[in-house]
Amino acid sequence: MTIHFNYNKKQVIQALRYHFFTRPEIKLLFILINVFALTSAVLFYFKLIQAISFLVFSILWFFLMLIIWRVLPSSIYKKSQTFKEEFTLNFHDKELSLVTSRGSRSWQWNEISYFIESPYFFHLYFDPKSFFLVPKDAMNGEVDAQDVRVFLKDRVKRK
Repeated sequence: MTIHFNYNKKQVIQALRYHFFTRPEIKLLFILINVFALTSAVLFYFKLIQAISFLVFSILWFFLMLIIWRVLPSSIYKKSQTFKEEFTLNFHDKELSLVTSRGSRSWQWNEISYFIESPYFFHLYFDPKSFFLVPKDAMNGEVDAQDVRVFLKDRVKRK
């Protein structure tokens, strides 16, 4: 199967958000900040702490969400030339090959550690922080997306 695509900015930013929230360190940080914010709200309600403590945890939660939800995905999108190119991706039995105007690259299926699926993409992970996004929009409908899903399940672990 061969697909031709370029990236949609809004979809890529959503996929980057999805990636960040699947990272264990981000999940843990998010849980801790929420627990501290909720604890400070309860303690403030029972007048066991001052309003400034509640305010500090609320601001911390707000900035964390702002950074993870807006700043980080946008900065990665702006820095990367990858999201501005056109691609041809070929699914072969032994490998996955990618062709752009700057060159080509192939990966054996065993080089891809695992994949996850988000609303707009298949995320093919080479290691926990390095991945490639395959847009579902580039496929001809849900039938092709299902074929790719089955193809990937047969060759790559799913997380």
